Amino acid sequence: MEHINGFKAAVAAVLGGLTALWGWFGWLVLAWLLCMALDYGTGTAAALRAGEWSSKVARDGLWHKLGAVVAVLVAAILDGVIGLILANIPALEMPFQYEVFVSVLVLVWYIMTELGSIVENIGALGAPVPAWLRKAIAALESTVDGAGDKLGDGQDDEK
Repeated sequence: MEHINGFKAAVAAVLGGLTALWGWFGWLVLAWLLCMALDYGTGTAAALRAGEWSSKVARDGLWHKLGAVVAVLVAAILDGVIGLILANIPALEMPFQYEVFVSVLVLVWYIMTELGSIVENIGALGAPVPAWLRKAIAALESTVDGAGDKLGDGQDDEK
């Protein structure tokens, strides 16, 4: 019982530290990391079940996830640069304090992509997936795409 209490305390300390450091944004990052792990795990399980598991495909999946991490880092750097510009150029004033925006869009887009992939993997594992769940994920991903398209004048080079 004492080990369980120690584990609970450690988890609470880590989650509390994350909340203190990043607030709600940290939870978004944590949700994305969890989704990436679930996608990789369910994708591996689905491939094993189908007898199609390949170390090359698994490695390519990890490279894909690394690319996503770099894209999120680029968005975070862009948010930082935008924040510095707005804070230090008096002619550019906003009616609110700019903290993050691009990073949130990128993270939510990746979360929706991962959730869509997880749902596909769940189906490949033989579990029934409600159609409304697939539609909800697709609708949210489309909404985030629309917001991102407004930033880039509707130019969508890559997904």
